[in-house]
Amino acid sequence: LIQREGADIVALQEVDKGVARTARRDLPAELAELTGMACVFSNNFPYQGGEYGNAVLTRFPVRRVTNTRYQMLRAGEQRGLLQLVLDVRGHELVFMNTHIDYRPDDAERMLNVGEIETQMQQHPGRSMILCGDFNAPPESRVCRRLSERLDDTWARIGQDAGFTIPAQQPNKRIDYIWITKEKSLVPLRAWVPQSDASDHLPVVAEFHLR
Repeated sequence: LIQREGADIVALQEVDKGVARTARRDLPAELAELTGMACVFSNNFPYQGGEYGNAVLTRFPVRRVTNTRYQMLRAGEQRGLLQLVLDVRGHELVFMNTHIDYRPDDAERMLNVGEIETQMQQHPGRSMILCGDFNAPPESRVCRRLSERLDDTWARIGQDAGFTIPAQQPNKRIDYIWITKEKSLVPLRAWVPQSDASDHLPVVAEFHLR
């Protein structure tokens, strides 16, 4: 799927490394080898004897990596925000990947958005892409708050509802590609390919970097 779509940067969530349920395989390393891309993995918590978190595949040189583990309001899965500074043909691009809380009460999601905003402030003036599973529909408080600082790529150029879950019969949009409102990143097109590679459909976008 990644090769077919011609991706230059890929945000992956729920990635196993050395975990019992996936036969102790190093999935970040396997994905890097299969795609010919570099893989940056963030371990958010130990699981079944291994590690579990987010990952980014990229064709561009990686200048810096930071992983921020979110504050938690209650027991559950530790989540995080993986942040890369990439050298895209001499231009520094900040690429962030996350997966935030799923429970009906949005208190933890809103807390996480505040932490994302704090991390964004560490990169003034830089072009920025934020990807991930936000477990929130476009009309939610979470997305309304994000849209104060960022543009929802699908809302700008998507051609239909952009539903991503469940993969077999999608009826919700909770997966997003957000970009900074400054105009150095110009979205050209966005699409949701059909695939059985995950329980979510992927969101793909193409950008022109000024």
